Amino acid sequence: MSLAGAEASPVATDGATVKDAGAGRFLLSGALTMETVARLRGEGLRAFAAGKDDLEINLGAVARVDSSSLALLIDWLAWARAAGRAMRFTALPAAMLALARLSDVEPLLLGSSAAL
Repeated sequence: MSLAGAEASPVATDGATVKDAGAGRFLLSGALTMETVARLRGEGLRAFAAGKDDLEINLGAVARVDSSSLALLIDWLAWARAAGRAMRFTALPAAMLALARLSDVEPLLLGSSAAL
């Protein structure tokens, strides 16, 4: 198996990661489930706190979600609001949007941290 072009940053064994893409942008990937969100919460908050920019979280590489993924994003929005920073989510998976619609929190995810 060739590692040519592979990134040097470690990947969690469950495949869920928060990657800093610079300038307040982050890439979220893997499974956002009850098994991963507690770890991702801490990793994300540490990464977000390290900068001063407004935040954009791209979820285009998220492979699987459950209701705990909504709790994670809402928690991050609350943190951003308390920190006086805007946060927005992009490329939300269809399954997450469906859960958000059912839970009546879709406007929170599609709006900004000011919506809290």
